Amino acid sequence: MIMLYIVSTPIGNLKDITLRAVDTLREADLILAEDTRRTKILLREYMIKDKEIISYNDINKTRVTQKAIELLKQGKDLALVSDSGTPGISDPGFYLVREAVKYNIQISPIPGPTAIISALVCSGLPTDKFGFFGFLPKKEKKLRDVLFWISKTENLTFIYYESPHRIIRTLRLMDEIIPEKNIVIARELTKKFEEFIRGKVKEVYQKVKKLKGEIVLIIN
Repeated sequence: MIMLYIVSTPIGNLKDITLRAVDTLREADLILAEDTRRTKILLREYMIKDKEIISYNDINKTRVTQKAIELLKQGKDLALVSDSGTPGISDPGFYLVREAVKYNIQISPIPGPTAIISALVCSGLPTDKFGFFGFLPKKEKKLRDVLFWISKTENLTFIYYESPHRIIRTLRLMDEIIPEKNIVIARELTKKFEEFIRGKVKEVYQKVKKLKGEIVLIIN
């Protein structure tokens, strides 16, 4: 059966890939990868050789989606991977999946790591009601609007991605608007310098001076 596989890959530690994901990547006719360099490192780690890989990102997603749909129609099995974690979450994979649905192409998930769930379950914040809202806005006015919305919303745990280059500014605005909220900064998950910073906004803001790496920000 013709299939588009949505393959989750490690978010840091290469050992976190599943056996089924390795088999799927080995058997697929073509791999669509957000970052071909990172995907090639993963393939080498698991001795998957002579595999055709095409870049699939925000810049070329329209053109490559059309090509991918044509290949699927021709009977090719395709595997979609992001640079890390589960494709389609705050990345261009959504566009390919949407088009595949339009053409009644079979889609199968190959479950595995995802940063937002890994961060949430280790955060110590409530997990019964939560929402993921992508990256926090870059522009200060829009960020303020989001923080005021959070200030008025109860009984929900908010999950965001944030850039290490903007996290200090974000904490400063949070300290101004929602200083008593509980937050967790989950950084470099599954990697050597994995870190969880927990506390009230005002406490974390006073503690944190500079952060590097990939960040998940959780607010409750």
